[in-house]
Amino acid sequence: MQFKLIGNYINGYLKVEIEGYYIERFINTCMKNGIFLWGIVRKKQTLVQAKIGVQDIEKAEDIAKEHNCRVEIKRQRGLPFLIERYKKRKIFFIMLFIVIALIFGLSRFIWNIEVVGCNKIDSNEIINLIKENGIKIGKYKGNINTDNIINKIRILRDDLAWIGIEIKGTNAIVRVVEADSKPDIIDENSFTNIIATKDAIIESISAQNGTIMVQKGDSVKKGDVLIAGYMEGKYTDKYYVNSNGEVKGNVQYMQTERISKKETKKSETGNINKKYAIKFNNFRINFYKKLSKFKKYDTIVSSKKVELFSNFYLPIELLKLTNYEVEESVVEHNLEDAKALGISRIEEKMKDLINGEVIDKKIDVTERDSSYEVKVTYSVIENIGTKEEIEF
Repeated sequence: MQFKLIGNYINGYLKVEIEGYYIERFINTCMKNGIFLWGIVRKKQTLVQAKIGVQDIEKAEDIAKEHNCRVEIKRQRGLPFLIERYKKRKIFFIMLFIVIALIFGLSRFIWNIEVVGCNKIDSNEIINLIKENGIKIGKYKGNINTDNIINKIRILRDDLAWIGIEIKGTNAIVRVVEADSKPDIIDENSFTNIIATKDAIIESISAQNGTIMVQKGDSVKKGDVLIAGYMEGKYTDKYYVNSNGEVKGNVQYMQTERISKKETKKSETGNINKKYAIKFNNFRINFYKKLSKFKKYDTIVSSKKVELFSNFYLPIELLKLTNYEVEESVVEHNLEDAKALGISRIEEKMKDLINGEVIDKKIDVTERDSSYEVKVTYSVIENIGTKEEIEF
């Protein structure tokens, strides 16, 4: 039956209404004569709707006359009628052909690069690296050697444990696994010194193995030996060891911030307007005449590439420009204001740099012609020793 329905769609079929007192006899006679009726729905006692193939309509009308019934054609359906309906619309078919050909042509190129797996590394770095080594927007897929590109990037980036490139549709999917940063591992059987990692004044020092080279209160520079990797006694010669111990130093951190006496401060009014544009690869069309009706504003641009279906991107990008109206006001800072603001900004910058106990904080504020210079000096007690293998 399914094949009959498909055949009738290809050949064309009709939706008809059959009216009369002997509709059942009409249907039975049609079946005996091989006339296929389907979708039969009774509307009234003397009225039935049904579907019938175009090739059978004349026979059905003859049978209807024999049983005093009337057959009325309501609708024409199927492929022949569809072609007849659109055959005069040549422009439509020409445009359809052009669109299909264009989509097929565009499918041969890369129109989007997607990076998956970046946490610490900026994904834009990977995208730029991919572009430099052979995968660019608009690149013909047949000329891309992913294995060659992967090998080049592995040599260039030691912060990547693994990288893979997969071409799906017009999308180049770059999957990365970031490498864990590990400290240099020194063999316990090797001979080492403990050296200073930064300039400091020695606060305390203790050695479980090795010879102490500095004392409390000594000033040391980065790289100076704090605990030497050798030992010698009154009755023994010098012999080398793997030094072990802890050295704490008083490290000075200094940061300066300049605060203007008069600063222009922006605040949003809550008014926004949106503008739209479309970008075809590097060609952009703006759907607006002026940037904004606001005199002063900040703009945030968001974009979305057109994805026809999964992993099939077109070289079309939809842009939305959101303008936020702002008001500017001049804020005047006195010395106390500048001091508090400068300290706040400096502490925000220093919070990830200081790794120890802050024992003192010295603040100096210098007034200039148009600004205040806020300088904060931190005294921090921290471990400044690290092992370094002795080279003979």
